[in-house]
Amino acid sequence: MQATVRSFDETTRSGTVFLDDGTVLEFGAPAFDAGPLLLLRTGQRVNLGMSGGEIAYVTLSTFPVPEV
Repeated sequence: MQATVRSFDETTRSGTVFLDDGTVLEFGAPAFDAGPLLLLRTGQRVNLGMSGGEIAYVTLSTFPVPEV
């Protein structure tokens, strides 16, 4: 699933994204830490891995998303 970064806090490594339909979802440090990223910027396109209705993995759109 693709989304756009709405906010990202470097200190807590958590943030929010907009889905393409405008829905806002939150992600925590475990989802950010599961990927290879060092930071995210507002407006950046990302791919999400979902598990149990929550974001389990955040990565750049150019990187593959593992099955979660």
